[in-house]
Amino acid sequence: MSEFDEMGPIDYVIVEWADGQPTGEAIPHLVDLVDRGLIRILDLAFVIKAEDGSVAQIEIADLGDGIEEIAVFEGASSGLLGEDDFGEAGAALEPGRAAALLVYENAWAAPFASAVRRSGAQLVASGRIPVQDLIASLDAAEA
Repeated sequence: MSEFDEMGPIDYVIVEWADGQPTGEAIPHLVDLVDRGLIRILDLAFVIKAEDGSVAQIEIADLGDGIEEIAVFEGASSGLLGEDDFGEAGAALEPGRAAALLVYENAWAAPFASAVRRSGAQLVASGRIPVQDLIASLDAAEA
């Protein structure tokens, strides 16, 4: 059995900062998720989209003051993210904004996912419901 057979589902998120600079406020929460074994960071990268539409990767060391805690994730790279991914992330960004690309394993789900695979089942669909959609649906139901 390979190490991949024992992995949980893999997700990615792209988080954009309107002012073009991460504040570091979310870092302790991310560290906590890792420390508790709920997720495993596979890749963490930062990009910025210039006003002319060009996209460039930002090194963690170049992110600026006030977010030194992010250094714990320096070098978090499995090789899954490539130039195409940075370009796609840039296409989702507004000019002048920065973003974090995070690829992570849902380690909490690994035992369940492994058992499902061993039983011969396979994932045929997956998705996310954004909180804003949930709120709108609940508001509509109350109206």
